[in-house]
Amino acid sequence: MKKILLATVALAALAAPAAAADLAARPTYTKAPVLAPVPTWGGFYLGGMGGYATTDNGGILSPKGGFAGGTAGYNWQTGAWVFGVEADAAWADIKDSVGGVVPGFGAVAVGSKIDATGTVRGRIGYAFNTVLVYGTGGYAWANNKISLSALGVSVSDSQFLSGWTAGGGVEVMFAPKWSVKAEYLYKSFDGKTYFNGALPTGNLNLHSVQVGVNYHF
Repeated sequence: MKKILLATVALAALAAPAAAADLAARPTYTKAPVLAPVPTWGGFYLGGMGGYATTDNGGILSPKGGFAGGTAGYNWQTGAWVFGVEADAAWADIKDSVGGVVPGFGAVAVGSKIDATGTVRGRIGYAFNTVLVYGTGGYAWANNKISLSALGVSVSDSQFLSGWTAGGGVEVMFAPKWSVKAEYLYKSFDGKTYFNGALPTGNLNLHSVQVGVNYHF
């Protein structure tokens, strides 16, 4: 019995180094890291935006002020290139007025106010993963009201202005389906004639800076 026990112990002692060598020779495997999905800019989106606009006409009136509204658009993505169309519309308070005393008329005041504005634009950009840098341009519109006051009487006339816009911006995907953007637009509107032809005006040019938040479907 002792001989059998000693033989078993001897075999175990001889087998242990071989088993250890076999385990050391086996390759070790590590679990591959889970990669976050690459964000896509393609698809439909809705959002809100707001900003501030000034004019560069150099006349007696230089309207300026804020605006806020909504945005809708659609993007197509090919690799890192992003193409899209976007429309926005906003309530606005872009205005200016001047006044003085004119002999024979007393206090006289003239004012101009854009109370609504919007665009329909194309966009082309390049995506650096979650950051989209783009240029944009297209059609711009605004509703402008001219007001006159003299001899205690005030009158006003509104005209719909059409023109063009161009600019650029940066948009950042900060969460799944959510992005924030900052954008500059130059807008140029054709001149109009107010009060049945009595008051013609030249082109109205706006510089606007706006920020917005979009939800991507």
